[in-house]
Amino acid sequence: MYFEMFKAFFKVGAFTIGGGYAMLPFIQDEVVEKNGWLTTEEFLDVLAIAEVTPGPVAVNTSTYVGYKLKGIKGAIVCTLGTILPSFLIILLIVTSLWKYRNNPIIDKAFLGIRPAVAALIFTAVYKLARKMDISKYMLVISVLTVLAVAFIDISPVVVILVSAFGAIGYYKFKENK
Repeated sequence: MYFEMFKAFFKVGAFTIGGGYAMLPFIQDEVVEKNGWLTTEEFLDVLAIAEVTPGPVAVNTSTYVGYKLKGIKGAIVCTLGTILPSFLIILLIVTSLWKYRNNPIIDKAFLGIRPAVAALIFTAVYKLARKMDISKYMLVISVLTVLAVAFIDISPVVVILVSAFGAIGYYKFKENK
């Protein structure tokens, strides 16, 4: 089981360009779809926890999944699987490709990669939103969150805390009806 966990997260780390959010659809595919280690609902909960925990969301997600599956050893295995490919790739770049850092072809390649990364992030959001039971309340919170962070420059930490306490109040009110 440990090898399977390491292999799944190593693939995610090795073949995902664009950081943590770009990794989410691949993590979801490995954890929920291919291996069935978590349900979609459990994965959504993991993402919520990973988002509010300090550190990269993909590393937090892999750590939590590993811990849920096999405790501390599982957390270590999955975390190493996620970060080892990036470490090795950066080491390779620094040691052998540094001389090409101002190459216009390399610059153009990275300009082409950026929209693909944005599309991967959007895909992760779309897939997760499609499987959520979205109420009108949740939709309003989502729209207000995007507006607050994008246009009013409110800290995401404040938005997350206000959303959490707002949801607690909303659902307590709904229960008491």
